[in-house]
Amino acid sequence: MPAEKIITILGGGVGGLVTARELRKRLGKEHRIVLVDREARHVFSPSFLWLMVGSRRPEQVWRDLSRVSRKGIEVVSGDITAIDPESRNVTVEGRTIESDYLVVSLGADLRPEAVPGLADAGHNLYTLEGATDIRDTREGVTRGRLVVLVASMPFKCPAAPYEAAMLLEDDLQKRGVRNNVSVTLFSPEPGPMGVTGPENSAAVKAMVESRGIEYRPQHKIESVDPDSRTLRFEDGTEEPFDYLAYIPPHAAPEVVVDAGLTGDSGWVPVDRNSLETKFKGVYAIGDVTGIPLAVGLPLPKAGTFALGQARAVARTIAADVSGKGEPGVFNGHGECFIEIGQGKAGIGMGNFYAEPRPTVKIRKPRCIWHWAKVWFEKRWFPKWA
Repeated sequence: MPAEKIITILGGGVGGLVTARELRKRLGKEHRIVLVDREARHVFSPSFLWLMVGSRRPEQVWRDLSRVSRKGIEVVSGDITAIDPESRNVTVEGRTIESDYLVVSLGADLRPEAVPGLADAGHNLYTLEGATDIRDTREGVTRGRLVVLVASMPFKCPAAPYEAAMLLEDDLQKRGVRNNVSVTLFSPEPGPMGVTGPENSAAVKAMVESRGIEYRPQHKIESVDPDSRTLRFEDGTEEPFDYLAYIPPHAAPEVVVDAGLTGDSGWVPVDRNSLETKFKGVYAIGDVTGIPLAVGLPLPKAGTFALGQARAVARTIAADVSGKGEPGVFNGHGECFIEIGQGKAGIGMGNFYAEPRPTVKIRKPRCIWHWAKVWFEKRWFPKWA
């Protein structure tokens, strides 16, 4: 029987949870699987878009993380204060966890404070609290200008701001106030989802503009004045708003930076197939990573990739521990739903590792893709949490 091994997984989001569950299925009970997160709950963030327009309740989109302890996974709640990738030891509020393998799945920290005035001026689309605030206050939007703002690049879930603008526009239509409210989307990107190629980018842009939404690319926010409700961009232009939903700047967690895991991109460099870092036995998956593609852009930060990477890493570690099976390989394939409202969604899918450019196809919005996302959401908690 192999000697006991300890695999510690940092982060209880999509990547961390899937890694833990997959490892538990593949390894005997003599091996310890430890899942560490500062939050006591697992939140399914793809449902935030439905939450913000009242199609979901907050309690429907999260579960207590301790539930996975029933599956033989040790759950540790607390702030991670230090990571030593050389020894694979982790410090959680004074407690040291020694590990044989370490998986870093801590995602991206959201930093609204990086843009002066932003946090006080609007609602954060990427938090449970922010999405709930949008739900609770949106019915007060009956006239004026509604703005969806992407603060900086990169940001996770590249389709989300476009989905948010279309779903909020659809909500205005349902409430009968669309004629009194304009909708504008500002982004520093040259076009939507540019890594998928110019044809797909144009298709998403057409979806947005077909709904009468004003799309303003290449607008990088500098500051926001909450009192005058004014957006100030780096090119010197200013734009008014009455209601603001924003995606804040993203950054790698400080504890990951302090551990020396990040590279020149500010994110964790990994082998693109194995997800191993420069430290042996230390892997990084999901939004915390920076994986360059042939087109000169990074692999998008999206749950579909975290899911595939988690499965690959779990298979690799299980094979190494047990001496059985083949290592896992992440092949760069992924898919993403694009909700447009009216009970329809598009879907983009393909190989992002393809060269000389990703081979991705975005299918036209249909009811079937909307219901496919609903089905995926309904299966998530029973399967993983």
